Amino acid sequence: MKDIMGLMSKAKEMQEKMQSMQEELQTLEMDGTSGGDLVKVTLNGKGQMTGLSIDPSLMKEGEGEILEDLIVAAHSDAKGKVEEETARRTQELTAGLPIPPGMKLPFG
Repeated sequence: MKDIMGLMSKAKEMQEKMQSMQEELQTLEMDGTSGGDLVKVTLNGKGQMTGLSIDPSLMKEGEGEILEDLIVAAHSDAKGKVEEETARRTQELTAGLPIPPGMKLPFG
């Protein structure tokens, strides 16, 4: 019975740490760039775009398709950075726990 109480205590502690990490990730901002830093996209920890910067040299008639591609590429770069940071923080939080490979955290 003592082991169950210890396990319950660890689970509660883990839940509190996970909640804290999720709150930190909400304030996280990551930049992604493309076109030699001519386009910059900023995403928050939830993957929502919070900023977009486009160098004026890209604002030329007939260059719309290139600009669209650069925005998509910058967004993808930022999204990858957010996912990488989330995975890193989750791994730190769950270090030593027997979590099955491929299990996605945080929950919800």
